Amino acid sequence: MQNPMLERLLDFPVVAAAKNGSGLERALQSPSPVVFILFGDICDVGVLTEKVKAVGKLAVVHLDLIDGLANRDISARFIRDNTRADGVISTKAQLLRSAKELGLITVQRFFLLDSMSLENAEKHIFGGAADFAEILPGAMPKIIRGFVKTAGVPVIAGGLIADKEDVVAALGAGATAVSTTREKLWFE
Repeated sequence: MQNPMLERLLDFPVVAAAKNGSGLERALQSPSPVVFILFGDICDVGVLTEKVKAVGKLAVVHLDLIDGLANRDISARFIRDNTRADGVISTKAQLLRSAKELGLITVQRFFLLDSMSLENAEKHIFGGAADFAEILPGAMPKIIRGFVKTAGVPVIAGGLIADKEDVVAALGAGATAVSTTREKLWFE
């Protein structure tokens, strides 16, 4: 059985990544089937995910960016028990392992700064904690193409996706989807 996020991304491969309240309101109006919530705190994350779910979209919360959550397994359990989130994003494999065990969709975010960080990402993705790998910056088709070959999970390209040409290039290089905070791209 396929991952419900993957199924939706195959139909529309642009993830609306909301970094504030106004961005979230625009994301709710977009055709994007998945919303990455990149802001908030433990007091409002439940309300934020509820808004996303109310319009029939998948809500994925970036654990590392929610104020009040710690770099501990309990954070994944908090999200599962206190929100309607479908999944989580983190740079931390241990948090993702806990989230996956709890039945959440997991996205491991990697910042590719140089060849060492690329090698490190390729090693860590094999740990089995992630359903998806998100690589940033996403405007590098040659790197995406190579990473997709070794990742073993669907790859999302994010960060510095500036225009439709970047979206097409990332998808053409093998990315399953792109994530972007550029609202105009959510509607193209």
